Amino acid sequence: MKKIEVVAAIIYFKDEVFCVQRPKNKLDYISEKFEFPGGKIEKGETKIDALKRELIEELNFLPINIDNLFITVVHEYPDFELTMHSFKCYSETKDIQLNEHISSVWLKRNKLTSLDWAAADIPIVKKLIKND
Repeated sequence: MKKIEVVAAIIYFKDEVFCVQRPKNKLDYISEKFEFPGGKIEKGETKIDALKRELIEELNFLPINIDNLFITVVHEYPDFELTMHSFKCYSETKDIQLNEHISSVWLKRNKLTSLDWAAADIPIVKKLIKND
């Protein structure tokens, strides 16, 4: 099974978290699901460098601060195994541009379960709510 290692940003503005919706995809189990922005770690990159690069590519955004690792999730999808390292990040604005996603929403942590999340992101959501 193909293994993919990625990073994800849990972006905070005050007490709200930024959630993005994936575009339509041939893989129905991730198509149009919500996720935390991020992407693949390229060869030679640190996790933080990959996170910064992905946020600039996907959102034209660079956080003012990135915390240490929040949680690493290993999830087996039908076609690949995903290892996702998530980091809390902080923004000075809610004005973030989408370059790849079809929609976004800012939610308080206790409202995160109202979205249809990609399966690998659900453990992050649960930990965020538990730490509320």
